[in-house]
Parts: sequence; C-alpha cells; structure tokens
Amino acid sequence: MTTDTSATTEVGSYFISNYPPFSQWKNDYVPSALEALNQEPDASIPLGLYMHIPFCRKRCKFCYFRVYTQQNAKTIEKYVQSLEREFAILADKPGVRGRDLDFAYFGGGTPSYLSSKQLRSLRDRLTEHLSWETAREVTFECEPGTLNEDKVKTLKEIGVTRVSLGVENFNDTILEANGRAHLSPEVLKAYDWIQNAGFPQVNIDLIAGMIGETDENWRECYEKAAEMQPDNITIYQMELPHNTIISQEMKELGVTSPIANWETKRRWVDEAMNYLAEYGYHASSGNELIRNPETDRFIYRDNLFRGSDILATGVSSFGHFQGVHYQNLDKIDEYMDTIATGVLPVNRALVPTDHQRLIREFVLQMKEGKVSLPPLQEKFGVDIRAEFSDALSNQQSAGYLKVEDDRVTLTRKGLLQVDSLLTEYFEPQHRSVRYT
Repeated sequence: MTTDTSATTEVGSYFISNYPPFSQWKNDYVPSALEALNQEPDASIPLGLYMHIPFCRKRCKFCYFRVYTQQNAKTIEKYVQSLEREFAILADKPGVRGRDLDFAYFGGGTPSYLSSKQLRSLRDRLTEHLSWETAREVTFECEPGTLNEDKVKTLKEIGVTRVSLGVENFNDTILEANGRAHLSPEVLKAYDWIQNAGFPQVNIDLIAGMIGETDENWRECYEKAAEMQPDNITIYQMELPHNTIISQEMKELGVTSPIANWETKRRWVDEAMNYLAEYGYHASSGNELIRNPETDRFIYRDNLFRGSDILATGVSSFGHFQGVHYQNLDKIDEYMDTIATGVLPVNRALVPTDHQRLIREFVLQMKEGKVSLPPLQEKFGVDIRAEFSDALSNQQSAGYLKVEDDRVTLTRKGLLQVDSLLTEYFEPQHRSVRYT
C-alpha cells in the first residue's frame, strides 16, 4: 500500500488534504450542503473561512489550482462584488448567523495580486457581513513580485496576522524553468518589507524537486531559509497532479518526468530538516517546521485536520460545514453568474459517514507526525488501535511509525512519505480511485 521510495514522480501523485477523495464528491449531494448551512450550529465547533483569490501574473508549470492570469481591474472588481454577495448570503444562513470567525485563510491563485486599494475595498465591503476581526489567525498567501512596501502595510492594516511568502527556490534559473513569475531579488525585498511590518507570524514556502534542482542548489536554499529566520518554513515535495502544465506536456508529448524521484526529494527534505533543527526549528508536520512550538501555531491547519466548520468562498474553493464536504463552482464566469442570481455557487458535495469522518481526521493528523488517540476515541466512540490494527501493525513493522500507549508517532522515515501511507487507512473502495 506504500509508494516505492525510488519511484519516478509520474502524473497522478497527490498530497492528501481530505477524505473521502475529491473524485467521490457529487452534484447530487449539493442539497445536503445547503441544508447544513440552514441548520442551527453546534456552538462548540470553531468557525473558519477560506477565500479563494484566483488571479496570478503567470501560471506556474506545477500549479493545479483554479487560476486566471493577467486579469484587469474590471474583472477583479466584478469578482470582489461576487464575493460580497456570497458573504451576504452566507452571513444570513442559520448555521452562520451571529457566529464569530475563529480563523481565516486567503489562498489562491495569488491574493497579493490585488492592489492596496482593492484590498482595502475587499476588507471594508466583506466585513460588513462576516468580519475576520475576531479571528485568532488570518493567513494571506503572497507572491514576492506582487508586493511593495505600501501593500505590505495594507495587509497589516486589514487584519492579516500570518503572511505566507511563496519563495519556492532562490535560484533564478530554476524559478524561470518552473514558470514562476518572481525572481530572487524580489524575494529579498518583499521579505524585508514583511519583517519591518511586524506580522506575528511569517511563513516561507520552499519546494523540493523543482525542474533543474541539484544537491548543491537545494543545500543553498535551506541554508538561505535558515539565515532569514522566518517563524515557519513549509517544504513541499514536488508532485504532478493531472492538470499541471508539466503533466500535460508529459502526456501529450510523451516526455519523461522532469521532476526528481521520490527517494531524492525525501532525502532533500530530510537534509533540510536536519540542518534547520540546528537553528532551532521543530517539525510540526511532514512539511512544516516552526521555530517556537509554544507560539508558532498554524490555526487554519489545526482546525482543518480536526473537522471544524470552514466556509468556502470564491471560485473553486473547498469547505466543510456541519459534517458535509463541499466545493464551489470551478469556472469564474459561472461562479459570478450564479451568485448574481442570489444562489450559493455550490457545485459538488459529499456527506461522509461517521467512519469516514474518523478516517479523515485520523489520517490528516498523521500528517502532523503524531496522533493523540483519546480525543478521537472520545469524539467517535471507537478504539483507534483496534479499528486500524492491520495498517498500524504493518506500518510499525516497516519502521514508519510507533504505537505507544495513547499515541501514534511517525518516525522520520514515515514522516517524509506520510501521504503514501495514508491510503492504507482508507475504506477499500477508495484505495485505488483517482484522488481529485
């Protein structure tokens, strides 16, 4: 059930972020998502927000998200108007009405593609309906080349508490080969502005295994990251979902994968973790390192992995509300036209069983490197060690994890390839289906 550690990175590799797989979500379940929004909420469950800003300067060759490049101010204004209508509809739903947002995440695309004026307008108009002023964390993704000093100050002004800077690599040749819009001088300028603004949390992203990566260059990347001393460093291993430019070229032109194999990528991440540990960083998941475990919390991730309510807003965005998974329409014109009629733009959904919800929370928490069993056992009324006995035994024997008392702890070997382990916990009908 696990991936061959020396295997080539082929089309279809995936990073697990939900269960059951997205391919199983159907339009038939949309009424269930709408019904969940119309039900009185469980006040003990935190409420969060995901907002998708789909605009980018360029489409990266490895990107698999819904993005639109080089859009003008008129299109952006129409999109913001649609977001405002969506917020107004959601805020009036019984499941949402009167609740405070505990966390918010602005993802993309490139949220920082918006101008300072557009960002202030977004804040002013949307917070009339759902305000993130109460949120303990507001994360905002930034592409370095879209930032200037005024825009960074604007992010602080509109309530952003956690900036995530998409560095990916410090080598300009590699950045260009992978279709990134920014170059390394823009990274350094943007980072200085961010540090001067004094955000409570700053994260930088790196990707192990980009086209053209070498041992020497990768070492320079994590050494530079340590020198910058951000609060969080996220290191992704390059994957090739079906709808990336690289994947399309491989399928249409019959070319071999230009991405480093899994064994190499895991070795690179392992090296980075070891080096960063010398600078005081601690692994908080298979791809996230933090400087201070007491203060550096990724609240959005913690809630996503534990079944909290997350409102999906914007084109193609994913949400989870009162036990129902759902996703918005994934084409921008269709999304905006639907909102204009006063209808929520939900495109597909799924009502997971209690057992599937248990699997979801267990496997997602495994990505953090350790799972405390009592909270899950109390929540779902199941003996976790008995429920997953075969998979836990297999993976413990293989050296991927240890089961001790009330905790499952992944070894470094397991942590570096955790996504490849998780399908063994899936229900049989989901173990070989397409994930997305």
